[in-house]
Amino acid sequence: MKSDVETLSPTRVKLTVEVPFDELKPSMDAAYGRIAKSVNIPGFRKGKVPARVIEQRFGRGAVLEEAVNDALPKAYDDAVKEHGLVPVGRPEVDVTELVDGQPLAFTAEVDVRPEFDLPDYSSLTVTVAPAVPSDADIDQQVESLASRFATLNDVDRPAALGDVLLVDIAGATPEGDALEDLSGTALSYELGTDGMLPGFDEAVVGAAKGDVRVFDFTPENGDWAGIPLTVTATVTAVRERELPPIDDSFAQLASEFDTIDELRADLAERLERVKRMEQGAEARNNVLEVLLAAVDIPLPEGVIAAEVEAHFEDGHDSGDEHRAEVEQQARDSLKSQFVLDKVAEAEQVAVGETELSAWLMQQAPRYGMSPDAFAQALVESGQVSMAIQDIRRAKALAVVLESATVVDTDGASVDLAALDEEMNRAAGLAQAQAQAQALGLDAAALPDFGGAASGEDAQ
Repeated sequence: MKSDVETLSPTRVKLTVEVPFDELKPSMDAAYGRIAKSVNIPGFRKGKVPARVIEQRFGRGAVLEEAVNDALPKAYDDAVKEHGLVPVGRPEVDVTELVDGQPLAFTAEVDVRPEFDLPDYSSLTVTVAPAVPSDADIDQQVESLASRFATLNDVDRPAALGDVLLVDIAGATPEGDALEDLSGTALSYELGTDGMLPGFDEAVVGAAKGDVRVFDFTPENGDWAGIPLTVTATVTAVRERELPPIDDSFAQLASEFDTIDELRADLAERLERVKRMEQGAEARNNVLEVLLAAVDIPLPEGVIAAEVEAHFEDGHDSGDEHRAEVEQQARDSLKSQFVLDKVAEAEQVAVGETELSAWLMQQAPRYGMSPDAFAQALVESGQVSMAIQDIRRAKALAVVLESATVVDTDGASVDLAALDEEMNRAAGLAQAQAQAQALGLDAAALPDFGGAASGEDAQ
C-alpha cells in the first residue's frame, strides 16, 4: 500500500491512498462469503454458493464493491498510523479508482490534531486558596452548628433572608390549568438558600404572613421546557431562627467539649483539614487552566461547529449568548483533550485494570448503579475506550501537577505530596470502614484518621 499526505491547514489533511489489487484478496474472499450467507439460490446450501455463481447472479462489480467497503477502513487506518496523524471526527472519503484487477485508489480528508509543543511543566505555577481558616471561617462553622439547635419563632413582619417560611405554591399553564407537579402545601423553606424554583426568593422576600406573590417560571427541561408557567406562592408563616448563646453551655450541649474555646479549636483543626483537601482539588482544576493558557494551538472549526449543532439538536436554543457559551465550552474541551492526550503520549501514561476498577467504583454511584452493572452498561454502549481515555487524561494532568509549583494566595508553598498521602490514608480508612460494615463489624472501632472531618462534618 502506498499513501501520501497533503496538509490543507494546521488542522486538516488530505490522504491519498493506493492499495494493490493483490492486497484486496482477503477482502474479496470475505465478500464472497458474506454474499453467499445472505442469499438463497436453488441447488446450493446457504453460505455454500460458489464464487462463479455469485458473479453470474450479482456481477463481479457487486463483489468488488463489497470488498472495497471491507478493505477501505483498514487501509485508511494504516495510512493514518503511517503518517502519525491523530484524526478528529469522520473522514470524507472519495474512491477515485475502482477497476477490477487494478489498484484501489481513494482520498480521505479529515480534521486532525494540530502539531504543537508542550511547555516545561516545572515552569507552571498554580495558585490555590490558603488552608489556614480565618476567624470568620470558624465563626461561620460555629453558627452553622448552632443553627442545628436553634428555635423557630413566629414573627409578624416581612420575611428577610435567613427566615424560615411556610408556603403553599400552585403552578399553572399559560392557559390557566393547574399543574399538580408544581404544587405543594405547608412547604418549609429557608429564604435565601436558592432551594426553591428560580425566582422564588426574589418574589417572596419582604412578604408577610398571608401575603400572596405571583411570579413566572420557565423550566429548562421536562415536558414544559421553554414554556413560561405561572407560580403562585402563599406565605402562611414567617419564622425567625433564634440561636442559642454561644458559650460554654452551648459547647457542652453540641459537642464533647467543656468550653467554647475547645470547640472552636477543634472546628479550626477540622476545617483546616477540609481546606487542605479542597486545595488539592483546586490545584488539579487550576493546573489545567494554567497548562492550556501556556499552549496556543489552532482548533478544527468544523469539529467545533458540529459539536455546537449537536448540542442544539433538541431545539432549545436560547439565543446568541447561549450559543457562544456552548461554543466556548466545546473549544475548551477539545483543546483540553488535545493537550492532555499529547502529555499522556509524551509521558507514556498507561491505564491499568486496577485503575479502571477504581474509576468504576467511583463513578457507578453517580448513575445509581452497582460497579458491575455500570461496567456492563459501558461495554454494551461501547463506552469503555472513552472511560479509559478519561482516566488516562486525569493521570496525564497529575503528571503535570507533580512538576508544577503550587502556592497559596499568601505565597506559601503547598506540599501536594503530603496531601495525597493524607487523602490516601483517608480513602483507605473509608474503604476499611465500609468493608467492616459489610461484614457486620463495628466500624467505629477502627482507628480514626487523625481527627479529620469530612466536608459534611465541617459544614
